[in-house]
Amino acid sequence: MSLKRKARLGILATVLALIAGVLFVLWPASSKHTVTSTTQTIPSAVAIEPGTFAPGACMKYQPTAASNGHLVFLDAGHGGIDPGGVGSTQSGAIVKESTTALAVAVQTSDLLRSEGYTVVLSRTTDSTVVPLTPSNTNGSVFNIQGAHDDVAARDACANAAGAALLIGIYFDAGVPTAAGSLAAYDTARPFAAENLKIATLVQTDVLASMNKHGWEIPDDGVQSDEHLGSYVPQAGNSIAALAANYNHIMLLGPAEAGYFENPSQMPGMIIEPLYVTDPFEGTIAASALGQKAMADGIAKAVFQYFAKPKKVSAG
Repeated sequence: MSLKRKARLGILATVLALIAGVLFVLWPASSKHTVTSTTQTIPSAVAIEPGTFAPGACMKYQPTAASNGHLVFLDAGHGGIDPGGVGSTQSGAIVKESTTALAVAVQTSDLLRSEGYTVVLSRTTDSTVVPLTPSNTNGSVFNIQGAHDDVAARDACANAAGAALLIGIYFDAGVPTAAGSLAAYDTARPFAAENLKIATLVQTDVLASMNKHGWEIPDDGVQSDEHLGSYVPQAGNSIAALAANYNHIMLLGPAEAGYFENPSQMPGMIIEPLYVTDPFEGTIAASALGQKAMADGIAKAVFQYFAKPKKVSAG
């Protein structure tokens, strides 16, 4: 689900005009490669609070190098009956937010574990995080309660794991001319300064990692979630009315009596590095090179966040 809608500026707008006119896009010279989907192999893991979450959800992975004592929670957005934003590549292939988010989360997990981090993934397959029941679905889609509870389950997983840091990996969606990378954080939490720190690091490092390939992804900024609203869709019932007044992204925001009782208990942020509804950015999101670039940027930001400050010599 999108955080913000923005129009493409400058050369990217020109590129999209060319798409409409001649059905052809000139790929940046430094980016000439075959776009392919990636299949992720997930190693064995331990389920946190088995039975509380959907099968394959809330899974803990030990580091593959000597442990550094830090546990990071990675939330791959949406999943299962909730595909999130849906777009297409320049060649017309479908791009689902849920699929690309999981691919990036798994690659990020591998990078972190190789540096001694324990990682918990909100989901490891194309599934929801909350178990599906007749009370939270309308046929093959979430109802309002289900959409609410699936987000709440992600916070519940992070809290149960005792995570020191939460990173949500999502993608944006909008009109075909909307583009860019955006990071969101919450200012209403006691750890707001840490939220801003990790949001700034992730936005900076992910953009740098992508744009070194010449993609020129616009910087949509690091923004407070108070400007972005709730992830829970509005449908006019009591849950939706409460959501409309909540004015935070549930994954990051504070408790709200009668609506959201158990918020995350650690610093965190959400990154939406690309718009899947922009064919140019959707192509990057679906590519092995693009997914690696995003994972590299997120992992680098985590390394920087936990880096110990250098000691200053007394001499």
